[in-house]
Amino acid sequence: MKKYGKLITIFICIFVVVAAIVGAVFLRGRASAEKEPEFVFLYAENQAEDYPTTIGDQYFAKLVYKKTDGRIKILVKYNAELGKESEVIQQMKYGGIAFARVSLSQLAEYIPEMNVLQMPYLYSSSEHMWRVLDGEIGDEFLEKPEVYGLRGLSWYDAGARNFYSTKPIRSLEDVRGMTIRVQESEMMADMVSALGATPSKIVYSEVYSAFEKGIVDGAENNWPSYESMKHYLVANYYTIDEHTRVPELQICSSAIWDQLSPEDQAIMMECARESAVYERQLWAEREKSSRSIAEENGITVIELSSREKERFREAMSGVYTKYCSDQMDVLQKIMDY
Repeated sequence: MKKYGKLITIFICIFVVVAAIVGAVFLRGRASAEKEPEFVFLYAENQAEDYPTTIGDQYFAKLVYKKTDGRIKILVKYNAELGKESEVIQQMKYGGIAFARVSLSQLAEYIPEMNVLQMPYLYSSSEHMWRVLDGEIGDEFLEKPEVYGLRGLSWYDAGARNFYSTKPIRSLEDVRGMTIRVQESEMMADMVSALGATPSKIVYSEVYSAFEKGIVDGAENNWPSYESMKHYLVANYYTIDEHTRVPELQICSSAIWDQLSPEDQAIMMECARESAVYERQLWAEREKSSRSIAEENGITVIELSSREKERFREAMSGVYTKYCSDQMDVLQKIMDY
């Protein structure tokens, strides 16, 4: 009986040793399979984790990791963890940050040539804008950031900005005399002035209060912003005039880009374009959802007629001249594209 017990003990010991050896071999093999990435880069995003652009950024990072077999890992930092957009752009010039998603309006502060793409009433529709940006014109403008040490990768959607107000806007005459909140942008202020209204530069977080206090009669923004801040409770007329469509860009620091092989650069461009298509789908879904929420809260949606929208565009002649005097041919080419 004692002999039988010793045999069992010996058998258990052998089993434990073999299991330990097998486990060590398995872990060693797994460690070699999950080798350390050759590059680890930071990606700056100022929106929240669940925002369409942030999800698009993360999809881009995932695609790059997969298509490079884990050699390149990109860490997306959202909620402006790496700084506001203007600070990020400056850091990228020197390679402090590798990738970012930035608004065209911010980039145009450093590269004025890009202003032409965000002129008021430039695009007749979303389809028109993407026809421009996904074509030869868009490709040419993706190259322009190179003068500032940046590489344009792809275009993201940020929707169209429209007017919303405490009284209906159905014509150019309805806008005249109103006080309308605008973002910190001289061009937007000039646009509102050209329509005969008075621009009021108020920070985004204080717009709701400005309506409540009667400081402004109207404001302008896209559907998600209008809905998320519950501005529909204080301004229940939403006029679809689509005065501006300001696309966003995925960019890479040239200092980082030049470190990559031509093969990896090609992978980056491919992944950037794939993520752009995905982000646009997310944006469309978010826009539809936000509009539904606002409508459920009893707002009145007004769509400008084609003729009235043309009158709004005609009022922009002075704005076009001020900001695009040396690019009027490009402006017209975009409108006709």
